[in-house]
Amino acid sequence: MAGDLTFYTNPMSRGRIVRWMLEETGISYDTEVLDYSSTMKAGPYLSVNPMGKVPAIRHRGKVVTECAAICAYLADAFPEAGLAPPTEDRADYYRWLFFAAGPVEQAVTNKAMGFAPSAEQGRMAGYGNYELAIDTLETAIADKEYVAGDRFTAADVYVGSQIGWGLQFGTIPKRDSFQSYWNRLEARDAWQRANEIDNALMPPEQGSAA
Repeated sequence: MAGDLTFYTNPMSRGRIVRWMLEETGISYDTEVLDYSSTMKAGPYLSVNPMGKVPAIRHRGKVVTECAAICAYLADAFPEAGLAPPTEDRADYYRWLFFAAGPVEQAVTNKAMGFAPSAEQGRMAGYGNYELAIDTLETAIADKEYVAGDRFTAADVYVGSQIGWGLQFGTIPKRDSFQSYWNRLEARDAWQRANEIDNALMPPEQGSAA
């Protein structure tokens, strides 16, 4: 019921990932839209997330931050939505959910900031190098409908968001495997609803996200 779960977000943020996940669960939730220059760095929200970053959720008094953690939490908190595989079948589910949250996120961010590790640095970096991380990500979806097998899960919300944004903004190469996977995901009703909600919250001068 609304009031049990509050979603803190901004439409120009990774909060779009969590919005999509929430829409996949089908639950009711309250939304607090925060501004980067004011409310996100003010005391009330810093008591939720001291990082002063979104997204975050508060569910029955407990706070969860970090998109991958929120996706995994919501799948477990609302099992009736069927967004997590049976426990014995979660190897690929956990593997690719957290691979995307760790090595892929780091590799894409570093590349966008102009940093490419040397061979020696790559041995220390969890993602090795950008090309290795992207090639490995491709194996998660090659010859499969979804990352955890033949059914959609919360891992696809997170992995799919990374791939969808990467294709849109050019931070992930336009490979056929990535594009066909993303085409399946963006056709989902929950993604369409989430996208419409967040686009309606965008400042007029910013337009909408694809």
